[in-house]
Amino acid sequence: QVQLVESGGGSVQPGGSLRISCTDSGGVMLDYYNIGWFRQAPGKEREEVACITSGGFYTDSVRSLKDRFSVSRDGVENSIYLHMKNLQGADTAVYYCAAGSRGSTCNVGRQYYSHWGRGTQVTVSS
Repeated sequence: QVQLVESGGGSVQPGGSLRISCTDSGGVMLDYYNIGWFRQAPGKEREEVACITSGGFYTDSVRSLKDRFSVSRDGVENSIYLHMKNLQGADTAVYYCAAGSRGSTCNVGRQYYSHWGRGTQVTVSS
């Protein structure tokens, strides 16, 4: 059973950078899954951020975040990372990772993912 855990969230000043991580707490190898990143700001719907395929050769991000957010994975560490730079107040949210069926491409839509972590808080404030 996939049990995703996010970590690395925290407080950062505007313009700063942060890397958050996603792994499996039960030791399930995440190499078999596409992974998506999502976020939910207070009072707003959960929205897509980025995704990466099981093999790590294909990534995608929502257009508005492409120049600041990127995703990578490390098979040895069994972890997937969301790299965020030039963070702004509007990026304040709980960030979630989710696992879906593997494939040669990935999609950022929520409907493609069935296993979700509990999220990590990212706060951007001076």
